Amino acid sequence: MLESFLQFTFSGLTVGAVYALVALGFTIIYNASDVVNFAQGEFVMIGGMSTVFLRQDGLPLAAAAALAIVLTTVIGILLDKLAIARAKRASVLSLVIITIGASIFLRGAAQLVFDKQLHRLPAFAGEDPLTLMGATILPQSLLVLAGAAAIFVGLWLFFNRSRTGKAVLATANNRLAARLVGVDTAFIMALSFGLSAAIGATAGVLITPLTLTSYDVGLMLALKGFAAAMLGGLGNPFGALVGGLAIGLIEAFGAGYVSSEYKDASAFLVILLILFLMPRGLFGKKTVERV
Repeated sequence: MLESFLQFTFSGLTVGAVYALVALGFTIIYNASDVVNFAQGEFVMIGGMSTVFLRQDGLPLAAAAALAIVLTTVIGILLDKLAIARAKRASVLSLVIITIGASIFLRGAAQLVFDKQLHRLPAFAGEDPLTLMGATILPQSLLVLAGAAAIFVGLWLFFNRSRTGKAVLATANNRLAARLVGVDTAFIMALSFGLSAAIGATAGVLITPLTLTSYDVGLMLALKGFAAAMLGGLGNPFGALVGGLAIGLIEAFGAGYVSSEYKDASAFLVILLILFLMPRGLFGKKTVERV
């Protein structure tokens, strides 16, 4: 019994860390622009698929992963410059629809540039599982958890210890006031999209050795990441972390103790219940004022 409990916990935390990174991408862009970017899951897909095909072209695994993250970051910036920035006078709903269209476009482009097959990367940290109190965990799972923790700590330092990070926070708090004191809000927007894309790509690189990847994995990841962001409180980075881990654990225990057929349904059911009781999520602000 204890072995099963630990096994489900390890599995849930690993997948939940990826959901947390996707939710963090939603949070960064939402804070900077009020936009819910439903192309966030495609950043994860592009990161994983690009790494697979760059490695097939002969690049070492680490170099392929780094180049894939850079490529995805550029795509994120282009999404802002070519779509979001040009529609800055549009309503928030119109901008959300633009991101949905971008998601569909990127998914279709991935079919043409890559293929429709499932792909896997070799583990970065070896294939031999580790044993803890009867449960097993792959070294790659520890790498996913460590990578997610490093990203969250790095972003906390960036937002609180650097001028650029504080400019992002100022823009999130009051875009007009930030512009009046000299903050280049257009640059901050592009930075937010690029940073969000880089985080998504990193998640894709880390999780692909465990779960496989294909051109269409981004849709479900976006939905799970959005659910995690809403559960934690949209716009709250700490809420993104808690919400992502919670979704992962709910799925793992639901699949283990109920049925794997209801894994996705159980997670969304809990989210619906939470949001009925706490519409702003666990850590959402009681009042939000946007200028």
